[in-house]
Amino acid sequence: MSLVIKVPPVGESISEVTLSQWIKKDGDYVEMDEVIAELESDKATFELTAEKAGTLKTIANEGDTLEIGAPVCSIEEGGKQAETKESAPQAESKEPIAKSEEVKGSTYASGAPSPSAAKILAEKGVDAADVKGSGVGGRLTKEDALKAETAKKPDTAAAKTAPVAVSVPGARLERREKMSSLRKTVAKRLVTVKNETAMLTTFNEVDMQPIMDIRAKYKDKFKEKHGVGLGFMSFFTKAVCEALKDFPSVNARIEGEEIVFNDFADISIAVSAPKGLVVPVIRNAEAKSLAEIEASVVALAVKARDGKLTLEEMTGGTFTITNGGVFGSMMSTPIINAPQSAILGMHNIVERPVAVNGQVVIRPIMYVALSYDHRIIDGRESVGFLVRVKQLLEDPTRLLLGV
Repeated sequence: MSLVIKVPPVGESISEVTLSQWIKKDGDYVEMDEVIAELESDKATFELTAEKAGTLKTIANEGDTLEIGAPVCSIEEGGKQAETKESAPQAESKEPIAKSEEVKGSTYASGAPSPSAAKILAEKGVDAADVKGSGVGGRLTKEDALKAETAKKPDTAAAKTAPVAVSVPGARLERREKMSSLRKTVAKRLVTVKNETAMLTTFNEVDMQPIMDIRAKYKDKFKEKHGVGLGFMSFFTKAVCEALKDFPSVNARIEGEEIVFNDFADISIAVSAPKGLVVPVIRNAEAKSLAEIEASVVALAVKARDGKLTLEEMTGGTFTITNGGVFGSMMSTPIINAPQSAILGMHNIVERPVAVNGQVVIRPIMYVALSYDHRIIDGRESVGFLVRVKQLLEDPTRLLLGV
């Protein structure tokens, strides 16, 4: 008797998902509750598990867009487990151990590559078993695949006869790729924000020397005590939380004809993931220490990289921080993360000549940008907020004293 497994409900606003990857193949024997596939919605990635033990028969293909409730696969009773149990007592040698280790190494939890990593490894001709994963449970991430060395070309006679891809000068090739659910949603949301908000951007610059001095002096002790590094994001998050107390409209949103003010700061952190931009949320950031913020950033970044963020972790933010500086951006105008009303953009740090007490000195300067919805935030508030953030960053003791 077979059991049909359908796409489960994954959220109130989600009507369809994309089958991004089969973890198990057609004809494989699967255990009950074992992960068999990955489903990608417009907001997150979900695991599809086997509802009973048996032989997997796939119905949908990778890349298919499926509605909630649509059949994905079926599981038929019986399969390889019975054969394994019958043959196991007869051979207690090294061979069963090797097979066990092989199966263990290929499972999703202990080392299977993410979809993007698998694609990169295939292009390089590298066996996933030869690459050590740095993700959760030893899973191979996109970064692991990028760092992996390309497989050496065989020098056998067979290799000489193998077809070689030749790049033709002047070739005009095109490649089409279906947009992922996440990318389609991001595109739709960004266009909506541009069309439905009165978005403006104000700029300022921050002398990062005081924060860099603190990091240089205490980073080793901080890491030893808290187990996480002391980065810039925690300082910016704390500064933003303090500034939001003075300018509550920056932490508000519009709902219909009402303005909703928040007395808490759920800070969204924009993270570049293999499947696109995601924005996980640090809840009640105003009540967290620098160490707690850094730990939250690291945990969310790892989940984003491995596609493990949940819907709850990506919804409900009140203000967003994005750091284009990690990619070398000097200045940009970030787009508001609706329904929020403002977003702060960080950029790269460059040594520049500035005037300090009447003298020209070289300082590590970062340009910062605040994009805001002018329907709810006036120019005075937007500029005042950004100046307040600048003051707190250039004199970090203010963060401790609250002045």
